[in-house]
Amino acid sequence: MLPGGHNVVILAAGGSARLGQAKQLLRRDGETLVARMVRLAEATRPTRLMMVVGAQADAVIAAVHEPHLEVLINPQWQEGLASSLRYAACALARESAPTMILGCDQVALELPHLLRLLDGYAAYGCAVTRLGDARGLPVMVPADVLSRALQLHGDVGLRTVLRQRTDVFELDVPELALDVDTAEDLVRARARRWLD
Repeated sequence: MLPGGHNVVILAAGGSARLGQAKQLLRRDGETLVARMVRLAEATRPTRLMMVVGAQADAVIAAVHEPHLEVLINPQWQEGLASSLRYAACALARESAPTMILGCDQVALELPHLLRLLDGYAAYGCAVTRLGDARGLPVMVPADVLSRALQLHGDVGLRTVLRQRTDVFELDVPELALDVDTAEDLVRARARRWLD
């Protein structure tokens, strides 16, 4: 745990257009991916735990049973990732604690990965996941970086902002590069038993 605490935002608003079904509701070991991400996030003991939903919001919300979860409904989810990040940044605008941001579809993600991000943040002041040649989710960012999401538009995240930072811990776990965006990704994840 960080001395001043931390917040967690789970991005679960996407429409999964390329996959053709809601990836948030896919299952691993009988648990929906969105419920699994909420459970893993809660295990980091955040001060605030938030989930941004949009597409199929009712079904995604119904899949999660966590009393401390704050749900933000993003009516602009079709705009892309930036709109969900803006909603989260607005909701946390008065917070000074850092924020961990997760997606729903990194099927290999485990609690030790998140704990390593927390440790990396404590040492460096910013922590990202190395996904091949790029930096991506999950990330742990200070409040000033999250606030820059307010200027984002389209289907972009904080990657450009994070690329400018050199004081960053990078979690390098190759299997986290597999997220479920297409039918081929689904086949690969099932072959590795990361999805039912």
